[in-house]
Amino acid sequence: MQPEVMEKMTRVSAVSGRTMFCLLDAPANAISVCRDATQVVVAGRNIFKIFGLEDEGFVERLNLRVGRKPSLNFSCADVMWHQMEENLLATAATNGAVVTWNLARPCRNKQEQLFTEHKRTVNKVCFHPTEVNMLLSGSQDGFMKCFDLRKKESVSTFSGQSESVRDVQFSMKDYFTFAASFENGNVQLWDIRRPDRYERMFTAHTGPVFCCDWHPEDRGWLATGGRDKMVKVWDMSTTRVKEIYCVQTIASVARVKWRPERRHHLATCSMMVDHNIYVWDVRRPFIPFATFEEHKDVTTGIVWRNQHDPYFLLSGSKDSTLYQHMFKDASRPLERANPEGLSFGLFGDLAFAAKESLMNASPSVGEVGRKTYPGGDRRHPIFFFKKQDVTEQFAQVSSALSVFESDAGTDVNMDWFIKTAQSYLLSGKPFAELCEHNAQVAKRLNRPQESTTWTMLRIMFSEPGNPSLSTNHNLNKSGNLSLVNSFSMKEMSAALNERNKENRQDNLHSLETNLNNNDENEETEGSEGQAEYLFGDAELDDDEMYSMEHDNQAAPEPLQEKPDSPHVSGSEAESLCLTPMESFSLISVSQLLFSPHLPPSFFCPIVKEMLCHYAEQGDVQMAVSVLIVLGDRIRKEIDELMQEHWYMSYIDLLQRFQLWNVSNEVIKLSTCGAIICLNQASTSLHINCSNCKRPMSNKGWICDRCHQCASVCAVCHHVVKGLFVWCQGCSHGGHLEHMMEWLKQSKHCPAGCGHLCEYT
Repeated sequence: MQPEVMEKMTRVSAVSGRTMFCLLDAPANAISVCRDATQVVVAGRNIFKIFGLEDEGFVERLNLRVGRKPSLNFSCADVMWHQMEENLLATAATNGAVVTWNLARPCRNKQEQLFTEHKRTVNKVCFHPTEVNMLLSGSQDGFMKCFDLRKKESVSTFSGQSESVRDVQFSMKDYFTFAASFENGNVQLWDIRRPDRYERMFTAHTGPVFCCDWHPEDRGWLATGGRDKMVKVWDMSTTRVKEIYCVQTIASVARVKWRPERRHHLATCSMMVDHNIYVWDVRRPFIPFATFEEHKDVTTGIVWRNQHDPYFLLSGSKDSTLYQHMFKDASRPLERANPEGLSFGLFGDLAFAAKESLMNASPSVGEVGRKTYPGGDRRHPIFFFKKQDVTEQFAQVSSALSVFESDAGTDVNMDWFIKTAQSYLLSGKPFAELCEHNAQVAKRLNRPQESTTWTMLRIMFSEPGNPSLSTNHNLNKSGNLSLVNSFSMKEMSAALNERNKENRQDNLHSLETNLNNNDENEETEGSEGQAEYLFGDAELDDDEMYSMEHDNQAAPEPLQEKPDSPHVSGSEAESLCLTPMESFSLISVSQLLFSPHLPPSFFCPIVKEMLCHYAEQGDVQMAVSVLIVLGDRIRKEIDELMQEHWYMSYIDLLQRFQLWNVSNEVIKLSTCGAIICLNQASTSLHINCSNCKRPMSNKGWICDRCHQCASVCAVCHHVVKGLFVWCQGCSHGGHLEHMMEWLKQSKHCPAGCGHLCEYT
């Protein structure tokens, strides 16, 4: 037997029962299973193998990466096993190639055909469910191509008139129909017999649609998932596309697969942040029906093992593992869920849901503010009942909902978020000025912790010779010495004590010498006492810092520094007074922090922990703002996927508050590729011919039906080849300059239709 075809056992471990996994040589990008569910293919940038599914575990059958020279044709973004031909596979390569593989070939190289018509990465390949020789591909170049495997080139090309195609799927019931999802949030339905124009198009998500999947039983149901963290189910059988179900997840949806033999169940996995696989019942979208939590990194591919077996799910991940999950081993979040819930409204209202038994208890003090409902002054909860269904898989529980409104005097709003977003400076000035400006903004908005954080960042990362550090008003003029906030004080204090233990005596001697030279008339005991108070060998605990802060507030007389002090310039000597605590701040921070032993990179772990703290508390505004201002000083210390998650969360909040300019600025200043491309999304504008009123094609100014020029200026009657402006009421328009001049003199449309047009 040849070595290349010998079966070898990989490292296999059985978790429990039939749930099992094996370790791969590299991260997986996609997986697919053969028709009889005995083998699974795993594909990625550095792996392309076939494993057998046996009772004792996964068995490696074949390694398809052969050849002396590495080829990008093996770098797979997607893979699909033909469900009619057991020896036929297709892969989508990152170099734009579509490759078919024939496992029945007698030689080592199983590659059969190579199509190189796409110009960019191919994101998806899909075989026709009943036609053996038909293969469909969707690429980053915005085109979809249909291949006949009996020919050497594509037979049809479909243009989505948009940016990249993220997924393509043939319909399970309609022979000629396939669906395509796009980067701009649209989903299109095509007839393979008509490559010139799509049959239907609708906007499915706000942001890219990463995946779609046709229901195996219901003919018109199409599930889609996108970056907006939603899974939506659409009914395509009606005249107008209708959304029938919507599931809100906690991260971007990368894959969606309907569960066999279960009409309302589908499985999803996320593109980043969340590593789990969820099975949802779309009728109960608020909590997963089942969860698989085995993977330690992002799940990249999911597939049900058999079209008629709902109990086994296969998955591949970036953690270089291949899993077979048994449904009975899945965790059930519903069993651990709290039966009560709270939710705050935008205007301070509080909604409380609980079991009926709890709601019938004696009213508490807070219930006096229960909001009244339409139809009368109801002081009792509203109960919801549902008819018993014998097929229902969920426990029947009667529940009640009460809504409480906040006091009239309380002002619960998000004005601080809006004002902060509008006032923060993220670029355009030196680093120290940006930090100082943002600190003042946070202080004015009564956000002391954020103000302190900006001040400390300026001190940590500015150059030691920066003049802005030597002025007291830039450091802390209000007497508030909480320069190191709650999440960085202990870490920095410990680090300073450890790293500067050998140098404190030298610093103390130098300080005493300077104080003696500058204040010859002061008593020696007072100077020594102050120096010992500031730079003693003992570490400062929280109680000592607290007492120091209050001593600072109660200081009876400020110290006047001399003009020759190393911390004060001559022009500021007469007007600048330092309290003992401010002297401590200036001396300890400026001398100890900026000693040669503490470079700015020393503080990166502390700052990283601080940013994670803010993000975990829900303040992604602070995390993103600091990330942008610090730039390369801290960016390399934080995982790019985590940065992308922060950016997406902050941009989503900005757009919800309609802060479009701030959102655009954040996108421009980002260095994450997935964020930068948000500003490069094209806008599709579909227009009709002004003559025959039918949709225009995408090329040229001539209507392909009536052969008349559609973009003719109503004033000069010439073709508009540049910027075209038109009235949304009558649809007539022309050159921008001509329309502006006309509407200055007349309100009537220049085309003579009688419409009163207005230029805004």
